[in-house]
Amino acid sequence: MLDDNLKSQLKAYLEKVTQPFEIVASLDDGAKSQELHGLLTDITALSDKMSLRTDGQDVRRPSFALNRIGEETGVVFAGIPMGHEFTSLVLALLQVGGHPPKTSDEVIEQIQSLEGELHFETYYSLSCQNCPDVVQALNLMAVLNPNISHVAIDGALFQDEVEERQVMSVPSLYLNGAPFDQGRMSLEQILAKVDTGAARREATRLNDKAAFDVLVVGGGPAGASAAVYAARKGIRTGVAAERFGGQVLDTLAIENFISVSHTEGPKLAAALEEHVKEYEVDIMNLQRAVKLVPATQPGGEHEVQFESGASLKSRTLILSTGARWREMNVPGEAEYRNRGVAYCPHCDGPLFKGKRVAVIGGGNSGVEAAIDLAGIVGQVTLIEFMDEMRADAVLQKKLKSLPNVDILLGARTTEVNGDGTRVNGLTFEERASGESKRLDLEGIFVQIGLVPNTEWLKDSPVELSPRGEIITDAHGTTSVPGIFAAGDVTTVPYKQIIIAMGEGSKAALGAFDHLIRS
Repeated sequence: MLDDNLKSQLKAYLEKVTQPFEIVASLDDGAKSQELHGLLTDITALSDKMSLRTDGQDVRRPSFALNRIGEETGVVFAGIPMGHEFTSLVLALLQVGGHPPKTSDEVIEQIQSLEGELHFETYYSLSCQNCPDVVQALNLMAVLNPNISHVAIDGALFQDEVEERQVMSVPSLYLNGAPFDQGRMSLEQILAKVDTGAARREATRLNDKAAFDVLVVGGGPAGASAAVYAARKGIRTGVAAERFGGQVLDTLAIENFISVSHTEGPKLAAALEEHVKEYEVDIMNLQRAVKLVPATQPGGEHEVQFESGASLKSRTLILSTGARWREMNVPGEAEYRNRGVAYCPHCDGPLFKGKRVAVIGGGNSGVEAAIDLAGIVGQVTLIEFMDEMRADAVLQKKLKSLPNVDILLGARTTEVNGDGTRVNGLTFEERASGESKRLDLEGIFVQIGLVPNTEWLKDSPVELSPRGEIITDAHGTTSVPGIFAAGDVTTVPYKQIIIAMGEGSKAALGAFDHLIRS
């Protein structure tokens, strides 16, 4: 199952295991059970602290539990955790085997103090780059607290279960049998939702902080770059972010980051955070900005208020709140979000195996999504508003060569149709004739660009463009002295990771220059 190179790497990791444990597999006569048995046999042969049993009684087959001798940890994988989930498996092996997690003592204490029986289930797909964060967080919680258990379920392998629970987006989380949440969640986000007093305690803690010299609002590439450049100047620097990494966390392949031929969004986001943590930067996660109160006099302190109730002050600000996927804003879209309407083809595509889907948008992202989905689903229809696609020629050529792809140009989506439970079609208008038509399908993937996260600035004196972007000059300066901005949230053209990083460093240098002149 594992090649020699991977076995060698895994063996080196497993040397960190300090206490014995067993893998208990629940198998049947199917091919997938045989495949899982081969994987587990390969793994247990790499360490004398692991043993394999095949007498498991789990109703989900194939599946396996990681149990300490005489003790169930509550960590279960239903399926074969390869692809993006192989890292989740390796971490679970280490943590069940006694290797300490890279988590703060404060977070560990919070997990261990959670009361009540908490049984989590996560539906994932092997191609989902968002799922491992959730799986790894919940596995760790199960390892640390005997009241918590977690089953990670490959949705593509357990299709009947997915259909019964109407899971149409991954990761999908259940707690004690009821829907808990959907989408990427960090360990801190899960804890904040389970531990209802956590947000209040954190807000109180943040309110007591002294004013910063530079406060970066947003933790994407621009924010991370700004934080590093500001901290290197020796000034008091903070980063308040809704989620560190920003939209990069939702990016699968990155092949245009100069000097790095290929990486993935979550890996780059982790590297960004690790780099920032090398400096004395105060990172404050799960903080969604809701209001900006500029300084009332030159050289005064600006204030940012957050949804949590926290408030932070700083002599200068760098706004780098980024952008998010643009929505169609048609009837039915919001109603059927995560019930057939999706925005991540890599994550949710496997849930639509053999089905009919549409991709909205003929730019690079839309065409790439259609190409990827064509290898999974039964039929793809790409719908583009203009009379021609805007994607690169090489992508268009590839798309047109696929036998299960239709292309509709000059078409405007007017409504998402559904049966009250899930999507069953969409209505579109032919722009040339004005005729309205309907497509019967089960999924819609929206890929029509980005919208800046600036709603919280609408009533502030920070000047915005007609598109809602923050207007900046060559130094990253906004219309308000002492307030700078960087990245996809600004009017800077070409929304690229490498450009955002450059803009973040420039804004930090601009903020430092402002401080020494004030």
